[in-house]
Amino acid sequence: MSVGTDVTAGQRGNAVAVVALALLAVLAWLVAWYWPTASQIFGIWQRSDTFAHGMIVLPMFAWLFWRKRDVVALHRPQPWPLMAVPVAALGFAWMLGRMVNVDGLTHFALIGMVVFGFAGILGRKLSRVLLFPLLFLWFALPIGEFLLPVLMHYTAEFTVFALRLTGVPVYQEGLYFIIPNGRWSVVEACSGLRYMIASLFVGALYAYLNYVSLKRRLLFMLVALVVPIVANWLRAYLTVMIGYHFGNEFVQGFIHIVYGWVFFGVVILLMFLIGSLWREDEVVRRSPEAPLVSAPVGGGPWLRVLPFALVTAAFPLLLERIEAPVEAFSVEIAVPAAAPGWRAVEESVHDFLPNYSGHRGERFQAYRRESDGAVVGLYIAYYASQHEDYELVAWQNRLVGREDAGRWLQTSTRRDSLPVGPAVAATLRRNDDQRMALWHWYWTNHRVIASDVMAKVILAVDHLTMQTDDAAFVAVYAPYIDEVAEVRPLIEAFVADHKQAIEAALLNAEMAGG
Repeated sequence: MSVGTDVTAGQRGNAVAVVALALLAVLAWLVAWYWPTASQIFGIWQRSDTFAHGMIVLPMFAWLFWRKRDVVALHRPQPWPLMAVPVAALGFAWMLGRMVNVDGLTHFALIGMVVFGFAGILGRKLSRVLLFPLLFLWFALPIGEFLLPVLMHYTAEFTVFALRLTGVPVYQEGLYFIIPNGRWSVVEACSGLRYMIASLFVGALYAYLNYVSLKRRLLFMLVALVVPIVANWLRAYLTVMIGYHFGNEFVQGFIHIVYGWVFFGVVILLMFLIGSLWREDEVVRRSPEAPLVSAPVGGGPWLRVLPFALVTAAFPLLLERIEAPVEAFSVEIAVPAAAPGWRAVEESVHDFLPNYSGHRGERFQAYRRESDGAVVGLYIAYYASQHEDYELVAWQNRLVGREDAGRWLQTSTRRDSLPVGPAVAATLRRNDDQRMALWHWYWTNHRVIASDVMAKVILAVDHLTMQTDDAAFVAVYAPYIDEVAEVRPLIEAFVADHKQAIEAALLNAEMAGG
């Protein structure tokens, strides 16, 4: 081997090492400044089967980078200051996410900062070379659980439809249905989300490694999205049919788990078989033997990295100044006065209370209508100086789950309206077949809303403008026998008669909390 060839090989190795070290430096810098969010993402990878693939995203990125090493060696990092703009936008989004405790937003922002930070340190030419590995990093984002209600709904709908189509009598109530020899429900594990995300993860790699045409790659990604969803519907239907013919105990435990994983293997195999129908046998690739002398040289001033470094460090420091620690305190909520034709009574409504925590104060009161003796429950949870574990809209705050209401299941939910404004209507069912209809809404900034997203937006605006963030969760509910329509007029009448008293109780609590 000649000396000239040795020098060329050494230059190539040094070029790849420089790029790799630059990427490692960016990753270390971001993890150091945003460690709480980074550790949270890592924790989700560890404990969640749905997002466990995140553990191998960075190793896969390294492998994809190594596959491109001969092309990477032809370039030097050319820091791209323009990438500081999307990084700044994502940093601001991260700060907002921390202010209002939206973990999904902070996770998205950090992964985005890694992607755009890598692009910024690489420059335009190297970013084009490593475009797929950079995009592949988005699979590290543990997001997708917002799709659970939709996936569960359509899984239940297909299962019931298929059961009826094959002659099995079934009674459906939302995600719960009854067949002659047992009760079934579509829970989160049956949604197919895990199948779908794992399929997209594998499908993206398969499409990148086996196709050159963007059209074919996108077509295979569509297959990777649709096939696991439909396959999960069939799995849910077959599971119920096995229980129908052989007994529910036959599909419990080990058999159900093995059946699920075997079925997933069949899904992946089916995807690959479909993808092979339009495979590209002749793949044209850039020759790895391109001479090093043809490569653009010159590292560019590394001072171009400074905007990126300053921007990423600014938002954690700014958050510390905005979000000051708050001492624990409580708020007293007066009982809304009973309107004419109603009286407050000392009794519960089926021993039920919504599962809301982190509030500064809560109040439950039952009211009986004098004309017919019908009882309505009113529940208020008041929030102020909201921060982590003390916010109105949080994953742990939901209608069911409190210890004294643990026997209740939520069977349906929908948007509705009441005399007070927009609301969310839900139906609940207890394991002894007792049923209850519940309407709830948020009171924030003296406005009635029914949107989690809008509640978070208002909270973010309040924090950014240094205003008070007092808010409340309000629920009214009553038992019913067959149909929700039985109690809706009762609820409408109660809200119409008491909306001013509820508003007054909230305003007084706000003053006490301020």
